[in-house]
Amino acid sequence: MAYFKHQNALVADGATIGEGTRIWAFSNVQSGAVIGDNCNICDGCFIEGKAMLGHDITIKNNVAVYDGVTLEDGVFVGPNVTFVNDRYPKSRHADWVMERTLVKKGASLGANSTILCGITIGEGALVGAGSVVVKDVAAHTIVVGNPARKVGQIGPDGKPLKGKKNA
Repeated sequence: MAYFKHQNALVADGATIGEGTRIWAFSNVQSGAVIGDNCNICDGCFIEGKAMLGHDITIKNNVAVYDGVTLEDGVFVGPNVTFVNDRYPKSRHADWVMERTLVKKGASLGANSTILCGITIGEGALVGAGSVVVKDVAAHTIVVGNPARKVGQIGPDGKPLKGKKNA
């Protein structure tokens, strides 16, 4: 086996898991899910069958990555982040439309943030803990709050740039 699966994790036949990836206890990876190389899927995560995860991703505890969500290489997803893939949810809704969400390379999503569907979070962006993201986030931008708003820029080292605040 080219990846590690904790004895209490579920990985369905038909899931594609990359080399060096670790899937920890009580996580559930459904058939059809794609997870790249060297990822770390922490305890209690759920990866739905049409989710796409690149390489070198960290997903902390208790995160569900639903159908239509794509995480590019190097994305960090903090504990209890919530992804939404249905703008108008109803139980057993026949006209359900899945809206895609894209988190670009190297972006970081803080703990307990909520990411609405149909948006793109730009490369290297930083979403602050507890934020509710309802629209696209530009590359290398820091957003916080509910709804999330720009408060600065992030440098290539992952640290905030001084003097780059919103006007």
